[in-house]
Amino acid sequence: MKIYTRTGDAGQTSLFAGGRVSKDHVRLHAYGSVDELNSLLGVVLAAGLPDALSASVQRVQHDLFVVGADLATPLDAASSYVLRVGPERVQALEAEIDEWEALLPALKHFILPGGSLGAALLHQARTVCRRAERWVVALQTGESINGEVLRYLNRLSDWLFVAARCANRDAGVAEVQWRRPDGTESS
Repeated sequence: MKIYTRTGDAGQTSLFAGGRVSKDHVRLHAYGSVDELNSLLGVVLAAGLPDALSASVQRVQHDLFVVGADLATPLDAASSYVLRVGPERVQALEAEIDEWEALLPALKHFILPGGSLGAALLHQARTVCRRAERWVVALQTGESINGEVLRYLNRLSDWLFVAARCANRDAGVAEVQWRRPDGTESS
């Protein structure tokens, strides 16, 4: 199979289960941001994380392929081969967040993104995830989508935040508390 098809040279692309749309369609912004997030998670893994955290990030990368396919396929498309995001993926994220938070110090202040390289990249991934979530919200204003996609991305941004905290803990890097412009502590 050739990697190039030339079918997108005029600014349109094919959807997963058929049909064509402009490359600036909100649907493409949504699943393109999910693809960007997945690529950034590849950078996170290349930067290095503890094995258990790496395995979790790689599992999320697999999930994001399903999220992307779900978004690339209109909800009413007649397709037996398209995977859709289900509630079990959201539940898996929640279970891992709960497990990790039980091992972290209670969060009493805002913290600045950063710390170890892995944690800083996880924080960046969180912001890309939030952008993907915003595009999915924009998409759902005009088209029906699988509601689990939005729930998954919302929970994933929380998961990425907690994963960044775990990465800093595992690297022995202290979190930096945000301070108000007058120098007082945040609350």
